[in-house]
Amino acid sequence: MKTKLYILYILTFFTVLGANAQDSEVTFSVKISKEKLGLNERLKVEFTTNKDGDNFTAPDFNGFNVLMGPSTAISRSWNNGVRKFSLSYSYILQPNKKGSITINPATITIGGQLYKSDAKTITVTEAVVNPNAPPSASDIAKDGLHLVAEITKGDPYLNEAITVIYKLYVSPSIEVSGFQAVDNPKYNNFWSQDIPVKRYVTKDDKYKGEEYRSVILKRVVLYPQKTGKLVLEPLSLDVGVQVPTQRRDFFGGPIYAQANLRVSAGNRYINVKALPEEGKPASFTGAVGDFNFFVTTSKTHLNAAESLQAKVEVTGKGNLKLFDIPTLNLPGSLEVYDPEHNEKISTSYSGMEGKISDSYTIVPQYRGKYPIPTIAFSYFNPATKKYHTLNSAETVINVLEGPTSNEEKADTASNTPTKKSVETKGKQFNFIKTEGNLKPIDTSYFFNSTNYYLWLLLPILLIPIAIFLGRKRDAIAKDVVGNKIRKANRLARKYLSAAKKTLGKKEAFYVALEKALHNYLKAKLKIETSEFSKDKITELLNEKEIDNSTIEGFLSLLKNCEMARYSPFSNVQMKQDYDKAGEVISQMDKQL
Repeated sequence: MKTKLYILYILTFFTVLGANAQDSEVTFSVKISKEKLGLNERLKVEFTTNKDGDNFTAPDFNGFNVLMGPSTAISRSWNNGVRKFSLSYSYILQPNKKGSITINPATITIGGQLYKSDAKTITVTEAVVNPNAPPSASDIAKDGLHLVAEITKGDPYLNEAITVIYKLYVSPSIEVSGFQAVDNPKYNNFWSQDIPVKRYVTKDDKYKGEEYRSVILKRVVLYPQKTGKLVLEPLSLDVGVQVPTQRRDFFGGPIYAQANLRVSAGNRYINVKALPEEGKPASFTGAVGDFNFFVTTSKTHLNAAESLQAKVEVTGKGNLKLFDIPTLNLPGSLEVYDPEHNEKISTSYSGMEGKISDSYTIVPQYRGKYPIPTIAFSYFNPATKKYHTLNSAETVINVLEGPTSNEEKADTASNTPTKKSVETKGKQFNFIKTEGNLKPIDTSYFFNSTNYYLWLLLPILLIPIAIFLGRKRDAIAKDVVGNKIRKANRLARKYLSAAKKTLGKKEAFYVALEKALHNYLKAKLKIETSEFSKDKITELLNEKEIDNSTIEGFLSLLKNCEMARYSPFSNVQMKQDYDKAGEVISQMDKQL
């Protein structure tokens, strides 16, 4: 009998040991619904781990549009004494190009260690044809949505301004719920300046002779820096649309179907002409536009060792930031400092306009007359298709008083020198005062005063305060549960504030709002992220005697945060959800 008990104990020991060993092994895998699909089919990707983890990071899903996700699911079970746990993140994807597409690994942190899933390669073929299937919302929207890049001039000269306007045309039969830039052009071989669109204004328009609505999304001013045929990279957008279906609601209004569509403006080509060589002046430095040219001085009469400012200025309309101002040529006997460059330029729909200048500081050392010679400034005007040259007027600087230069001394050396009496100008000699206005200093000392003893006793009075604060800090450090609650409270306030700042940006707003709600639950109900489920939250809130309307409001907010990842939400809906979150949290605080 004892032998059988020993054998039973040994078997039980190894069974538990094996179960613990099996339970301690961490797995993080990826599963896809199919490895080959058509361009119009959908793909389900699921990342699964057998341990609870944090900081899950999905791959970028290049080559796919994310239609839904991430959807989180948690499963716990016991099988023959072995605990089983499963945490999964699911995505619904649709390819946006054909060929072989690789889904990169996802990452998650478990027990302080980083784990990666495997990479998966998907083969995408032509769209699958189903002649019996009705047209989808995407098919309907595709014919009524067009992104166009309109160019003011297709054959500009080198450094001549052109404007590109990106306009979205929408058919009256569909509604746009939102859009997001996917690919922004880089404008290689162009100097570019964005003109911000402060407000999107929709107006009635025509596209290829049909009635449409249009809205300007982006404006940019370009100055080509290279001649020949240049390509403008396309702007691509992901647009959320609502397409009316054949179904009607209770009040007879049409029911709309949601769809996400990618549109592109396509490549555009610019033929840049070289500036003519015939008639090009030697003073031309690359200025293209319509300009004025000035050379001015702050004064023309001064004494030696005094300073003046000479300014070389170009004003007008053109490529003001893309050429050099002519250099001022001054006599060598003048001390000249490096010029200070100033710009006052505004860029509008038609290009750059304003003025640029170089300011020279000049200090003459000797008396005499110093001419500032005329200088030339040349520019090419695309309107007249000719070069123009502007010349500055000659200016003479008169230095009235000061020492004589070496040249003047050499000229007067041959003459008989004459003795002159010393002449004084101004107050060159001052008397030294023999009597001062001194006052006696204060003879009261700090030592042995009342303030001296107060400052001496202050460190002793601070000792019990320091002991009290130290004990309180140690008590707070030992309160692990309280620290978690306080941290979760701070995070809830932080993310709720972040949600308010991102109103109007759907994804950032609902991510911050969801984090705020989760951290609020952590603080009030003392639960972890892995325990977040609607049933669990409802059960705990009922135990706390929270009324049903407050519970339903809280759960609806969590549902909206999840739905917002793949559904269009308006700014009004976001503002309502934010106000509702503050109201629900306030009501729950009172009841708790």
